[in-house]
Parts: sequence; structure tokens; C-alpha cells
Amino acid sequence: MEILSGHSGPSCQQITLTQKFPEKSLGSFPPKFSRRRKQKFVCDLVRSEVWSLQNSLPSAFHLSHYNGTRRFMSLDAIKGVEGVIDVEESLENVSKRKESIPKVLVPGLPDDSKGDLSAPVSSGQWEWKPKFNIHYERSGSRNTGSPQVLFLPGFGVGSFHYEKQLKDLGRDFGVWAMDFLGQGMSLPGENPTLQPQNDGESQIVNPLWGFGDETEPWADDLVYSIDLWQEQVRYFIEEVIKEPVYIVGNSLGGYVALYFASCNPHLVKGVTLLNATPFWGFFPNPERSPILSQMFPSAGAFPLPPRVRKIMEVVWEKMRDPRSIREILKQVYADHSTNVDKVFSRILEITEHPAALASFASIMLAPQGKISFGEALSRCKTHDIPICLMYGKEDPWVRPVWGQQVKRQLPEAPYYQISPAGHCPHDEVPEVVNYLLRGWIKNLESEGFVALPLLDDESGRYDVAKDLEYMRDGTKRSVRVLLYGSEFSMWSKLSSLVNTQLESLTMKFR
Repeated sequence: MEILSGHSGPSCQQITLTQKFPEKSLGSFPPKFSRRRKQKFVCDLVRSEVWSLQNSLPSAFHLSHYNGTRRFMSLDAIKGVEGVIDVEESLENVSKRKESIPKVLVPGLPDDSKGDLSAPVSSGQWEWKPKFNIHYERSGSRNTGSPQVLFLPGFGVGSFHYEKQLKDLGRDFGVWAMDFLGQGMSLPGENPTLQPQNDGESQIVNPLWGFGDETEPWADDLVYSIDLWQEQVRYFIEEVIKEPVYIVGNSLGGYVALYFASCNPHLVKGVTLLNATPFWGFFPNPERSPILSQMFPSAGAFPLPPRVRKIMEVVWEKMRDPRSIREILKQVYADHSTNVDKVFSRILEITEHPAALASFASIMLAPQGKISFGEALSRCKTHDIPICLMYGKEDPWVRPVWGQQVKRQLPEAPYYQISPAGHCPHDEVPEVVNYLLRGWIKNLESEGFVALPLLDDESGRYDVAKDLEYMRDGTKRSVRVLLYGSEFSMWSKLSSLVNTQLESLTMKFR
């Protein structure tokens, strides 16, 4: 096990690292071009060059006019216009097309017993601050140039929920997963409050931590909030991974991933949202609503008031009941044949920790983030941060409409709807999520010259339905994936063709 230590002063401000991360070569593009601007640059180049080279292009394509604007279109594919008009209607139309749905065989998970070796996974402890010990797991390559991918878990789970990504994607990338403070194996190792004293000045033994009379010095200002977690992610990337990452988050982890990226664009190469919750926190943030927040002085800080303990104990006893945990897992997994025994046992183990109740109470009472989910999206758009959306259709908590709203705000982001799949598609259909995520990263790493997953043979179509088949435990399974991409997906394909022709012309004039 790795044990790392890095004590840093608390900070909620956006910073610029003194350490300079090496940037990859951007080829012939201007050095200050962002990835999206480079794609736009390619689109403009393609439009210009195709107009002059139209006679040499395949007959499947032609130039047409749309509202007086010249566009390069496929005869049989293009249905929409630039941007997104109605994502829900488009996805519904894709599923209702009369032509048969193509089937695509995707790789299964690695099987060591058959010689298909998985990536070794190691665990580590990183001491962020005194008494703030962060559990993480890692796999794969740390070689220069190998993309690093960081997974953030949902509420109530930890890095163990990404075991299938660590073992599979670790064969291609450097893969990391971490537990948020106050959750998983990042619960405190000591009581954050002083135990109450009896008349004989001896401590009263209390099996539950966090409800003492006073806060220990190291736990001053400790609140398990979304702002704490995004700060935790920043320092983990700076001090442990030490280079920008692709960041992937499920549910709460999706919100934290987006929030973090919006505040630290220099540390992010792309964000993937897996059924990301679009809201977190019930109480107002002191910076956004200073007057209203005064009505809630506790705000999740230690020591937690006695009345809070009484209320939370009732809720907690219900939630930690094994029957309740089983029922929740049954709700969020659409395919009830999925083996969730390991997830169940790990969640149950976490609830036995003496700090679990107080941590749960702090999370429930913590204020909302300094910026909302929508504001984080807008900031990411301003900073040209690539975003990919993967949503299980049968999620009873984060319904597809939430992912579709994100798609409307970010028309260029590919949106993959997976069915049947629930709230945790990465654990329920890891073969499909890993296939899509691997392809999306390769698309970005190639600057768009490798097609997005499911768009490699669509002749410009950017609304696609395919049945993805895979083998699991000797049985063939299948899920349907609906994709609504963007116009850039079409042009990125054509750019490769035009670039090849331009190189040929250049060679002739030498």
C-alpha cells in the first residue's frame, strides 16, 4: 500500500499551479487554440477546402444550400441543423426508425482465468492534512503521454464501485479512484469531537463519534460539503497524480467532477458525467445567501447538536438496515441479475464505522456549493472543457430528462443513453461504459481524427441507435445505446479525408 503525505493550507480560491505541466503538441494548430476551437478550425478548413476539391471527393457527398448557407452534407444522413433542437424528440426518433438496429460486438471485461489479464490494482493512503487520510486505488500506466483518468464515486460508496474500470481501463490508461472525505474508507480515524466528561472527570465512553462537547483542533471548520470535496480533488491531482486528468463522476461524483472542472480548468482534459445529480445540499451557502444562511448556524459543522443526533439516528437506523440497502440497490440497478453482493457488503461495512452516523449528518446538513450545477456547466463551456454524457435510461432518481437538459446547454457534447441501465451504468453495464469511455478519450487524444464511439460508420449521421452486444459469464448480453452527437462529429470525420488530400497536393508542388 502506498502512503503519501502532503499538508497544504486550506484554500477555496482558483489557483494557477507553479508547477508547469507539459502540454502535448497540437500539430499545426495555433498554440492557444482550445480543443473545441481546433475542431471549429478543422470544420472551417473542411468547408473551405471541400468547396474547392468537391470534384475529387466521393460521390456520396455533395454541397447543398440550407437557408442560404453552404453546407457539406451527406445525401442520406443529415436530418438536423447545427445545435440541438429537441434532444428527447431526436432520441425517440432514432429508436423508431424503420431500418433494423445495427449490432456491435464490444469487448467483455478481462478474464484472468482465460489469459485475458486485467490491470493490477493497488490501494494507497494519502494524508492531505493532519488526520485527513484519503483512501484511493490506482491501476495502469504512469508513463509520460499515457492519459490519466480519475473516477469520483457517488454518495454512500467509494472507490470500490469502480473496480471494473480499474481492472479494464487500466490496461490502456493510468486509472485512479478516490473516496471522498467522510465516505467509504476516507472516514476519520479519530473522533472529531472531545468526549463528554462525567463528575469524576473521566470520559464517558460513546461508541458514536462526532457528538461530543467540543471539536478537536484538527476538525475545526470541518464540514463534509461539496466545496470540501472539490478542494480535495484539486490537491489530490496536484500532489499525487501531478498532471491534468480526464475526470469521470457518477451521481454525486458527477456533480463534484463538473464543479471541480469549472473551478480548475487547467487540471482537466475532459469530463464524463454518469447519471450526474444536478443538485446537492438542502441549506443555503453562506457566500451566496449570507442572510438566509444565518438561520442555519450548524451547517454540518462539528460538534453536531444533540437534537440533530436524535433526528439523524432515526433516519440512519432505517438507512443502514440491510433490508433497506438491498431495496435501494434493487431500485438503482435496472438489471436485477447484476451481482451486487460485493457492493452490498462494502456499503454495510462502511455503516459499522463509529464515525458513519456523524459523517452522514454532516453531509445532510452541509450547505450547497458556492456555484450551482448550471453555473458549473456554463463555466466549463466558457473554458472549452470537453464533456461526455452517459446516462442509464431506467434511473429512478436522475431521470434521462436531466441529462437531456445538459445536452441542450452543451450541444457539442455527445450524449449516450443506455438501456436497460439504471443509476450506476458503470457497474451495471461496465463493458458498454468502458467501451464508450475508451473511445471518447481516444477521440480527444487524436484531436478528433479518431471517430467518436458509434459514429465510425455512419457517414455523417450524428443521431445513432445501436445494440451493443458483449459476453459475460459465457452468456451473450445486449443493451441499446442511443447517441445524439454534434455537427463536429461529422466534420471531424471529413477532416481526415481532406487533410490527406491536402498533403497529397502539397507533395505534388514540392
